[in-house]
Amino acid sequence: MNITGTHFNYYLICHRKLWLFANGINMESTSDLVYEGKLLHETSYPRRSEKYRELALDGIKIDYFDPKNKVVHEIKKSDKHEEAHEWQVKYYLYVLEQNGVEGATGLLEYPRLHKTDEVFLTIPDREAITEMLEKIAQLIAREQCPERIPIKRCKHCSYFDFCWSGEEG
Repeated sequence: MNITGTHFNYYLICHRKLWLFANGINMESTSDLVYEGKLLHETSYPRRSEKYRELALDGIKIDYFDPKNKVVHEIKKSDKHEEAHEWQVKYYLYVLEQNGVEGATGLLEYPRLHKTDEVFLTIPDREAITEMLEKIAQLIAREQCPERIPIKRCKHCSYFDFCWSGEEG
């Protein structure tokens, strides 16, 4: 199984969410929050698709890649999970590097916050990604779904109803 950027992101946010997603339980298609994020993605930089291209490679899908300057652009709605977003971009840079694209960098963009962060891949990052990939594969292969995390961290998750239906937390 190819590990996607979504798998990588979910691993850093919630192991249960990752396991459910990887095992075919996808709640994003009915989530208003996910739809809002997609709409933001499509409308924030309307001319970007003319300038940059989408790139699918080894299970990842980079929505905006500048091949001339080797820059990955990742758009997010909020910086609530900024660390997970950063590692998702680092994972994209890692996959690009594994496929011969050396020296790529990333831009993590939060249009609503008027905030942009540069993302670079370091030697320790490469080592951490290798370890995380092993842990992600092990987690996905587990027979049992991981436990829920505390409800206060789940309120805006597309899996909230799945995990907490009928529960008070």
